[in-house]
Formats: sequence, structure tokens, C-alpha cells
Amino acid sequence: MRRRNISQYQLLKSGIDNKTLDSLKKNKNITLLTVEKLCRILNCTPNDVVKFKDD
Repeated sequence: MRRRNISQYQLLKSGIDNKTLDSLKKNKNITLLTVEKLCRILNCTPNDVVKFKDD
């Protein structure tokens, strides 16, 4: 978001709700629909916003 100059307010205006923003901040699960919305807003691919790590 920082690299693209996108604020949380802009995400809210683009259809990402408060609950989802809270989940993102707390590294909780989000839906694929949310990943798609984020990618469209940020003009990126899922590989740019998703990172897998071993537990």
C-alpha cells in the first residue's frame, strides 16, 4: 500500500470493510474475494500480497 500510495481510507472507499481491514492488520485469514479486490485496487497480482510461511 505504501509503495502505491493507497491509504486505508481509500481501501474502505473501494469496498474493503472495517472488519476485513482489522483482519489484515492482525494477520488473520481473509477470503480470496478480498485478495482479488486488493489486487485490483493495488494493481498487482496475488503473489505480491500473499506470503506463505511454515508454522
